[in-house]
Amino acid sequence: MKKSTPTPITATDKFEALDKGPDNHVYVLRLYVYGMSQKSSDAIAAIEKICREHLPGRFTLEVIDITNDPNIAMDDDIVAIPMLEKILPLPRQRMIGDLSDQEKVLSLLDLKKPSPLSPKGKS
Repeated sequence: MKKSTPTPITATDKFEALDKGPDNHVYVLRLYVYGMSQKSSDAIAAIEKICREHLPGRFTLEVIDITNDPNIAMDDDIVAIPMLEKILPLPRQRMIGDLSDQEKVLSLLDLKKPSPLSPKGKS
């Protein structure tokens, strides 16, 4: 685990996340877990795999173990775990539960391309 206290997001972090253009955003992610249970380990492995495959060199993942400081759960409005939070690029979004569902994670990260048959994919 890295730290129990989330690292504050600075103006520099926000600028760097936007500076590379929409197709090269730097992603700042937080994964909240509870101890090192199998569920926590699986969530960490799943999100690391997805990030390595889809965001090579363009992500920061901070793992927060709320057992180290239970007040973090209240301070950050954590209602269930594991929970992945996309901090940057904006908008900030959260996903709770099974992070092995790659389609849902990619959707959260706005990396899922619309299919040619979907309304968004049509011209």
